[in-house]
Amino acid sequence: MNTKSVNIKIIIGSTREGRFSDKPAKWIQDELSKIDGVESEVLDLKDYPIPFFNEAMSPAMIQEPYANEVVQKWTKKIAEGDGFIMISPEYNHGYPAVLKNALDYVYKEWNRKAVGFVSYGGVSGARSVEQLRQVVVELQMAPIRSAVHFPTDKWVPVLMGKSSAEDLFAGSKEHLDGFVEDLLWWTKALKIARER
Repeated sequence: MNTKSVNIKIIIGSTREGRFSDKPAKWIQDELSKIDGVESEVLDLKDYPIPFFNEAMSPAMIQEPYANEVVQKWTKKIAEGDGFIMISPEYNHGYPAVLKNALDYVYKEWNRKAVGFVSYGGVSGARSVEQLRQVVVELQMAPIRSAVHFPTDKWVPVLMGKSSAEDLFAGSKEHLDGFVEDLLWWTKALKIARER
């Protein structure tokens, strides 16, 4: 992959039954597929049943990968990414434990890469995103200013079959475009810097 091409990983940060997060993940991937020079992949945490972190050494200090095969597979996927979009609900003023665990198992593979957030739940997931911003800074990531938030009165009717995901996303398209533009600017700039 050359410097002009970037790989964006879209992380579904919920494994809950009946979740909403897989719907914006598909929408975002479809939108990214229309942009030249952008490759994307959805990483669903349901496909990565990572054990709760209990390792003796921090991933910032280990020399060899952790022995767990799922963790190795997850780490490899994160290493492939040039930038990330994390989709997270808000649970009890925060983000899901499964997402925190997935963040904690990796360190250098996150470093110096851009990340943006898509969220939903209480106050449209804003508190979840604010907490995630603090965590990713510690992972030496660059969180972008823009985020995409879905208010409860918009996404719950989609889950209940009372409105369509297409209508919801059509109303958020302009906002997503600005979000993606910011993410790609930072992703490309940081990729060039890393390669130098």
